[in-house]
Amino acid sequence: MKIKNKGICFKFITEYFNLNPKFGSDKLYRMPQILESVSLKGLNTFGVEASARWFTEVNSEEDLFELFSDDQWKQAKRLIIGGGSNILFTQDFDGLVVRINIKGIRHEVKGTEVFVTAGAGEVWKDFVLYCVNNGFAGVENLSLIPGTVGASPVQNIGAYGVELKDVFYSCDVFNIESEKKQIFFKDDCGFGYRDSIFKKELKGKVIISSVCFKLSALPSVNTSYGAISHELTKRGIINPGIKEISEVVSEIRINKLPDPSTIGNAGSFFKNPVVTVEEFRQLQSVFPDIVHYCLPNSTIKIAAGWLIEQCGWKGKSIDDAGTWKNQSLVLVNYGNATGSDIYKLSTRIIADVEHRFGIALEREVNIV
Repeated sequence: MKIKNKGICFKFITEYFNLNPKFGSDKLYRMPQILESVSLKGLNTFGVEASARWFTEVNSEEDLFELFSDDQWKQAKRLIIGGGSNILFTQDFDGLVVRINIKGIRHEVKGTEVFVTAGAGEVWKDFVLYCVNNGFAGVENLSLIPGTVGASPVQNIGAYGVELKDVFYSCDVFNIESEKKQIFFKDDCGFGYRDSIFKKELKGKVIISSVCFKLSALPSVNTSYGAISHELTKRGIINPGIKEISEVVSEIRINKLPDPSTIGNAGSFFKNPVVTVEEFRQLQSVFPDIVHYCLPNSTIKIAAGWLIEQCGWKGKSIDDAGTWKNQSLVLVNYGNATGSDIYKLSTRIIADVEHRFGIALEREVNIV
């Protein structure tokens, strides 16, 4: 197992070999190494310091079966992570942190439909590039979103007019309690705005090992968001393909969002609030310039970044915790902020927005 945290002495708690009858094979599988007192600073994009009492990394479905065949780890308090891009540690984790690193991408073409299956540990942006470079349409608007494939259905990630549920077909999950593999199709997942069954009823009970996406070999691009159309016009592109859409979306994100490798952040920290048409009209009567988007279900999505900016928080910081200068929806760690510092900042922002607009912002990032 490769751990990026250098200079730390790890104690191996358990490591053994045994036959695994669950797969009907005499192949010898190795129990994933369990490490003690591991720093998580390099495993979360906020770059805040926190420690896991125990830590392990799984690289295959077989690793999951082996790990949770041991009652000690099945019963332990646990946290499942991928790229650490949607999590804020406000304290050490007194349990087992499991990092999912299952790799591999394959595809199957059926007429004009393309089914692309990727391991949960694949980096999301690499997966999108694989699809775009092969001419598989559907995920180009989701270019450069941080995180891993396995986290995408949990959060029902979305950007620029497209959500994960629009291209999701199924996912393979490992049920920790029953130690069995299950398949969840789209209707099983309870997808909502940045939400799914994996964040609610099944949180901590199952682990996604791979995701299958239903894409198209006949590209039909989505340029409904103004920023995309504006950038295409600026570039003189009249009939864009999925490659051009991906490049434009990536450029927009680079200009709006800080690079986590240089400035700690988790992308959008808050969800865009959704209100009824009546509630929106009341807000618009007081704030005519309020930035909003009409949704198909006759509700209105309000731009949380605009609300935060109107409260004077854009580019403002308290010590090393602050909001990004180009996008107030993004909270950042300018160097030495703790998770608690960032959480306290988010609490102040929520209070100010609710006081001025009567809207309670909801955190999108998972708080530990």
